[in-house]
Amino acid sequence: MTFANPLYFLLLALLIPYIIWYLIMHRRIDPVMQVSSTEAFRYRYHTWKEYLVHAPFLLRIVCFVAGVTALARPQSTGEWSEKSIEGIDIMLCMDVSTSMLAEDLTPNRIEAAKEVAVEFIQGRPNDNIGLTIFAGESYTQCPMTTDHAVLLNLLNRMECDMAETGLIEDGTAIGMGIANAVSRLKDSKAKSKVVIMLTDGSNNRGEISPYTAADIAKSYGVRVYTIGVGTNGTARYPMKVAGYTQYVNVPVEIDTKTLQHIARTTEAEFYRATDNESLHQVYQEIDKLEKTKMRVDKFNAHSEEFFPFLLVALVALTLELLLRCTVLKRLP
Repeated sequence: MTFANPLYFLLLALLIPYIIWYLIMHRRIDPVMQVSSTEAFRYRYHTWKEYLVHAPFLLRIVCFVAGVTALARPQSTGEWSEKSIEGIDIMLCMDVSTSMLAEDLTPNRIEAAKEVAVEFIQGRPNDNIGLTIFAGESYTQCPMTTDHAVLLNLLNRMECDMAETGLIEDGTAIGMGIANAVSRLKDSKAKSKVVIMLTDGSNNRGEISPYTAADIAKSYGVRVYTIGVGTNGTARYPMKVAGYTQYVNVPVEIDTKTLQHIARTTEAEFYRATDNESLHQVYQEIDKLEKTKMRVDKFNAHSEEFFPFLLVALVALTLELLLRCTVLKRLP
């Protein structure tokens, strides 16, 4: 056990003058009667109150010591722990190009994809999961982790305006997204290594083609589940014109042939999601993946342990008041 504020223990030095004062005052207040002989009091009966006469004094000391210890903030020491859990290594690979703002899903494609991904992550607490995003280029938003609170926070901050504002190039670089995700999985020791790639278009950017990325994934034993999201035909898309938002119907162009080839090459599956419900069902299907054992090292941080000492101080103070005001009450 450690203490966050050990200097408070200096207050215990105040007990020394208090004890001296108590001993002096106790002798002064004891009743005194002069008698010729104490022989008559040799066999007198001692009541239980005589044994409790110093109890309030001791309880005050206990209360003070416990209170000072609580002020010093005792803390349990952090330690590492290891455990084996069932899980797989997963990289979510999500399209954040501006076309994901189309509103053929509710409220739009990107928000629907985020909502289902959040539910998927929360349903697999033991898995190593990471997040790669791509538009005309790709980067890792969150490396694989079992700390899903961090992952969910980064996922919720994912927006399509990164491409719209020029932070990354707009477009659809499927091959780059898969290659980036595979680079995070290639050194994994898990038996099951999975990429779940979601897009609403066809590859038109990037230095790595989707076919090459599929071969790379296969060489590392990574299965790539591909999801094509968007309705058939046209989709309602918000287009900004002169500072205003106008809605136009744009054609939905998903290269299903390429997505099927990627899934087939890596021994995975291709899914088509045309609405929120079908997208939800896709993730439920992928949720049935096999699992494998892996070891997780967890660090337990310091935790506050002042409450037991505070409780002792309160109990001691309460008992002292009860004794002093009832059975040990002194009358003038």
